[in-house]
Amino acid sequence: MLDFNHRPRFHEQVSGLVDAALVAERGEQTPRDYLGASRLGVACERALQYEYLHVPKDEGRDFEGRLMRIFEVGHTLEDLAIRWLRLAGFELFARKAQGGQFGFSVARGRIQGHVDGIINAAPAELEMKFPALFECKTMNDKSWRDTVKRGVAVSKPVYAAQIAIYQAYMEGSIPGISKAPALFTAINKDTQEIWCELVPFDAALAQAMSDRAVRVISASEAGDTLPRHTTTPTHFECRFCSWQDRCWKEAT
Repeated sequence: MLDFNHRPRFHEQVSGLVDAALVAERGEQTPRDYLGASRLGVACERALQYEYLHVPKDEGRDFEGRLMRIFEVGHTLEDLAIRWLRLAGFELFARKAQGGQFGFSVARGRIQGHVDGIINAAPAELEMKFPALFECKTMNDKSWRDTVKRGVAVSKPVYAAQIAIYQAYMEGSIPGISKAPALFTAINKDTQEIWCELVPFDAALAQAMSDRAVRVISASEAGDTLPRHTTTPTHFECRFCSWQDRCWKEAT
């Protein structure tokens, strides 16, 4: 007699097919050959180095289809945020006239970044300055409420670092963008609430992130391994790192 107890349920089969297709699609993409500026705020420089060098992730910690679904939903919500702001009177550009995202490339292409948009005008009552960087993120309810409570600089230092270095490096192509506070927008994926915050340029943070990028690239090219962020593999950031096992097997 056949045992059907261990057969995947229908929704699991469909989810598995979708995830497998997303993983296959990602496998066809050309890997980054640069250090993404949006990642420079990550606490551990060794993790950044692994990422930059495309070091294989620990077994079972590779990019999964579910995470790709999360990212794609996030991108869709970001597009909606742009539409909503435009309807509200913002002159917001997400693409250059000739096509493609606004962005920058420095250090002979080894450091690159792409921004969500540039704001050239907004309703007068907001008293914004222009041109202003636009960055949008999506979050679950808990994360969103913490951002609202403490602000992006404290609650989400990785995003704050991203904004600072974008403002610094975009100055060359969009003069004045570092003088105008950036508009950071966060969408609550559970409730669709919107949080908007003006973020002044933090020159010291931008310099620190630029210095970090130089350290990661220089150490990688020299064959040196950068130090860990923590002294124990049980630290919460280590526990969620894609290279935890590999890292702690290293001698130092």
